[in-house]
Amino acid sequence: MALQVETKDCTALGDTEFAEMADLCAAGPSGFETGFLSKEAESWVLASLAHRGSDLVGFSFSTLERIGGTPSILLGLASVARDPKRDDVLRALMSEQYRRAVLAFPDEDVLVGVRMADPAGFDALEILDDIVPRPEHKASGEERAWGRRLAKRFGLDGYDDRSFIAAGDGTFPTSLDHERADADSLDAAVVGLFESVDRDRGDAMVAFGWAMAEDLAALG
Repeated sequence: MALQVETKDCTALGDTEFAEMADLCAAGPSGFETGFLSKEAESWVLASLAHRGSDLVGFSFSTLERIGGTPSILLGLASVARDPKRDDVLRALMSEQYRRAVLAFPDEDVLVGVRMADPAGFDALEILDDIVPRPEHKASGEERAWGRRLAKRFGLDGYDDRSFIAAGDGTFPTSLDHERADADSLDAAVVGLFESVDRDRGDAMVAFGWAMAEDLAALG
């Protein structure tokens, strides 16, 4: 069955959409409920909803904005159903972000920022250049500064600009919730970046990369 992705303003979300999101979260580790999701939506501009038939199989909150003049896609809370085709769902959600970025920022490179608590979250960054953090890369001062800017924008406390990890408060992090069906296929070096991430404590990594204008044009 074909995958359909629809994006609407967060202010246009209704009880039905929030109930679908809560049902998806209840089937995963986050367990976010409708009240929390509706409150979280107030912090974001856009909501992308991925359906396969009548079933919601993924969603994301996001915003397109300029940070210090730099065009940016910021991905807020997002969740992907644990079904066999989950990678396709994540790819479709990210493609929707890129399509909108082309319209908002034509002919510009765009920074993409996301929080994640699982190494599989790096799958969302697969088309990006200069991903930070990444294995065997020592972040520059400017890259650490970008990490701090994003952490501030995400409202994170306890953020460390060398590990790019924010300590949690005992609740599941409001981040990209995605796990690969085949966890053994993950790059061991990427997994190593998450050694000190305690998802149960609510830790999250802040990661970012650059979507180049020519790549966005091709996707758009």
